[in-house]
Amino acid sequence: MKCKINRNAAKVLKEMLNTPEAEGKKIRVVITQNHGDHGHYDVTLDTPTEHDEIVATDKDIEVLLDTREPLLDGVWIQYFYVPQEGFFITNPSTGFLEK
Repeated sequence: MKCKINRNAAKVLKEMLNTPEAEGKKIRVVITQNHGDHGHYDVTLDTPTEHDEIVATDKDIEVLLDTREPLLDGVWIQYFYVPQEGFFITNPSTGFLEK
């Protein structure tokens, strides 16, 4: 499985990982709504389960992806400050929608 992270998202995700509630946890990408050929995504803090693949990124952040969810393979986590601050998570190979 693959996951890309832009520079802004890496900064925000590292801040999330440096909080007390993140102790022993990793970033997880979840599908909040599945429409068959595309999904709505979100990021959370979580611990690995038996169905997860821990994906190393080029930004030195490990991301948990559930191997049972094909819509997670190839997600791209971006963070923008304008026009509205927040994550924009896409999967260019399957269609996409933002958080």
